[in-house]
Amino acid sequence: MIKAILIFNNHGKPRMSKFYEHYTEDTEQQIIRETFHLVSKRDENVCNFLEGGLLIGGSENKLIYRHYATLYFVFCVDSSESELGILDLIQVFVETLDKCFENVCELDLIFHLDKVHNILAEMVMGGMVLETNMSEIITQVEAQGKMEKSERLQDVFVEFSHQDLLDFYNQMEMIQTQLTR
Repeated sequence: MIKAILIFNNHGKPRMSKFYEHYTEDTEQQIIRETFHLVSKRDENVCNFLEGGLLIGGSENKLIYRHYATLYFVFCVDSSESELGILDLIQVFVETLDKCFENVCELDLIFHLDKVHNILAEMVMGGMVLETNMSEIITQVEAQGKMEKSERLQDVFVEFSHQDLLDFYNQMEMIQTQLTR
């Protein structure tokens, strides 16, 4: 089972975190710091699997990560998960982000965190992998985006309708006031 998914930059600034077990906010921040220190001090040419930090379960759990440009993508998993399967999942996640954002960068994660979480929710729910087919993930995320856009347009029309009614009412009051003079 996946315990947590963390993305942070080369300086340890968290850009996204999703925990599938309950921790206090302070503990989550400590886990992020501890995980950053564990993975950032490793050489680039070493294995991408290591024992989990003390706060996330120690030797019972594993940290599986990939380092792309300025971002670390880290999955904290228990011993039942396949290391190579999780590495492949990280690759699918990054490629999906890349397609959705057209060359994803750190700023995309900062300014579109909701979309990143939506993509992740199509792939992993409750710590279990749901989908690894990138085409299917993208199709679902695009459908969700279209639905959100449609809802925003409906809200705009509703706002205009209410505003138009208010304007009409105000104009009628002005006319009525002028007629009674």
